[in-house]
Amino acid sequence: MIDVHELSKTYRVPVKEPGLAGSLRSLLRRQTRDVQAVAQVSFRIEQGERVGFLGPNGAGKTTTLKMLAGLLHPSSGRVEVLGLRPQDRPTELLRQITLVMGQKQQLLWDLPPTETFELNRAMFDLDRAEWRRTLDELIEMLSLQALLDKPVRNLSLGERMKCELCAALLHRPRVLFLDEPTIGLDVEMQAQVRRFIAQVNEAMGATVILTSHYMQDIAALTPRLLIIDQGRLRYDGPRDALAQRIAPERRISVRGSHPALVERGFREEQGRMVADVPTGGANRVLAEVLGLLPEAELGVEEIPLDEVMARYFRARP
Repeated sequence: MIDVHELSKTYRVPVKEPGLAGSLRSLLRRQTRDVQAVAQVSFRIEQGERVGFLGPNGAGKTTTLKMLAGLLHPSSGRVEVLGLRPQDRPTELLRQITLVMGQKQQLLWDLPPTETFELNRAMFDLDRAEWRRTLDELIEMLSLQALLDKPVRNLSLGERMKCELCAALLHRPRVLFLDEPTIGLDVEMQAQVRRFIAQVNEAMGATVILTSHYMQDIAALTPRLLIIDQGRLRYDGPRDALAQRIAPERRISVRGSHPALVERGFREEQGRMVADVPTGGANRVLAEVLGLLPEAELGVEEIPLDEVMARYFRARP
């Protein structure tokens, strides 16, 4: 579905000295420097995969997605989506992909979402009966019935995002590029969007590339990770394998505050005592805690993905 080989993108940006004199000099003789946003990135993604694309701010995630969607031309390298070059903007490809960016919208601000849905039907030249079936399916999946006749400006952020997803999927794309689709949403709305993305992947067989700073999105949706940092691909593989390598511990938690556990390495955190212990030693620590506190409410879990990623980036050279 997606084949990327040594993909690179370099921007030429102006350089200006501070102050009025610097501004005047830049008018007469502009100086520039090259900034490499993406450097020799290579990966392949198969049909129906759900892949998390992670990295710190400025790592090159959005630039890469825009090259995959054909909005930017690569400086060098090769990218193919569905066997076609996105930078050529072939109609055959544009009818089979979609890009959803959480900080941008396509909805018509002063009109109800149905107007945008109708506009997209016309732009993609969709058969009206098929478009209606798809729209009804998406309305049901996203619970949009109460929103269809309200002006977009009167919708909440979460309601607008659900309508954005509906509009982006009316042509039943085979590839979904999702850039921060849950940004700014409350916890419940984030969960609704995650469930919907999973449903679309399963029902339509769509391939999904997801960027998000909310690690709950990544943990719930993407078993494979691509990690980019300073424009270079640093990791491509299973999420669980990375977590096991970076954080091979189990987190034991005890509800309440228990000073007796402090000397055993526990710390107080959000109304509970927690300790990260090697996986092989978890049973021993649990037995010790129960010996001290027979009635304690215990929990055992893996290290959360946001902490795994924080450790990963702290350890990079």
